[in-house]
Amino acid sequence: MPSQNLRIPGPTPLPDAVREAGRLQMINHRGPEFQELLVRASAGMRPWFGTQSDVLILTSSGSGGLESAVVSFLSPGDPVLAVSIGNFGERFAKIADIYGADVTLLEVEWGQAADPDSVRESIRAMAGEGRSPRAVLLTFNETSTGVTNPIAQLAGTIRDAAPETLILVDGVSGIGAMPFQMDAWDIDVVVSGSQKAWMIPPGLAMAAASERAWAAAATATMPRFYFDLARHRDVLPKGQTPWTPAVGLVFQLEAALALMEAEGMEAIFARHQACGAASRAGLQALGFELFADQVYASDSVTSAHVPVGVEWSSVSKELQARGLVLAGGQGKLKGKVFRIGHLGHVGVDDIVRAIEVLEEGATSAGVTVTRGVAAEAARRAGAERAAAALADAAARV
Repeated sequence: MPSQNLRIPGPTPLPDAVREAGRLQMINHRGPEFQELLVRASAGMRPWFGTQSDVLILTSSGSGGLESAVVSFLSPGDPVLAVSIGNFGERFAKIADIYGADVTLLEVEWGQAADPDSVRESIRAMAGEGRSPRAVLLTFNETSTGVTNPIAQLAGTIRDAAPETLILVDGVSGIGAMPFQMDAWDIDVVVSGSQKAWMIPPGLAMAAASERAWAAAATATMPRFYFDLARHRDVLPKGQTPWTPAVGLVFQLEAALALMEAEGMEAIFARHQACGAASRAGLQALGFELFADQVYASDSVTSAHVPVGVEWSSVSKELQARGLVLAGGQGKLKGKVFRIGHLGHVGVDDIVRAIEVLEEGATSAGVTVTRGVAAEAARRAGAERAAAALADAAARV
């Protein structure tokens, strides 16, 4: 395959150590070697989820993990408040609806984060109708828009308005790239996906659940088999999964976790903040208008408007010819925005190179951009943000 600067919000590039781990010979997935491997990998993810609960590993995409979150803890007819800030928030709501939940959709304007007061009002309105929500569905980081929700505030609001309501969070593109505290924020279920900040190929979903959630699972009646998280929980102490796991991906997950531990959590978060700052500064210096509310701009993906009268497909073709792959818009934003992914195995230099190629490719596609200043703007913003993030981390110690 040709060498690419793959700057989409997943799959993300693989570090060499992760690629090498994928070459390992197979082992017995019911043998002692895999048992030890699975337990180590599960424990290694706990700090990134911010939990003492078991982190369960499913062989599936992130969407499979979201389905498991719905079917494992809810019953048909359960009132559910789905807070959607984009395409993946809509997907989470659709999963609950298909399995028979009584879904109320709180739609937030794309590009904006959810407002805690609006969530509180929605919960009260549902309660006033005799439909207090059994669960609230949230998105930590919405890759379709480049927005990160204020999950701690939202969770606090939900817990205050409805203390026993389950809080289910799509953390697929955020866990591992940005701080997350499942236990401290009193969140019940969190799902992530392997091809994002974990730096391994697609094919694994990870999920953690609170004691409140497991109590709900005991009475939940949505149909489930493969995506029954209780089956995974019950066999994890034995170092097993209920179904045949993707052994090679777990090899790679362990390699990635070793890299993450060596770099350190604060350094990883600072690196993602730097890449986000570099992306935003570079795009603005070129003359592109950013799409997301900058108060809640994501540190794993940045979105920008496609200029009026420009076909994104034409620009994308020019970029790919130069080895750069960016993401287009999704859902109702298709053709209207484009996105730069900056999560996982990525540094500011990768972003600077992407900005340089974007300048050249966009110009060739007929887009009017400001020449000669964007790369330096990106590099400077990244360096400043990294320094500030590390200084903040040091001050907290």
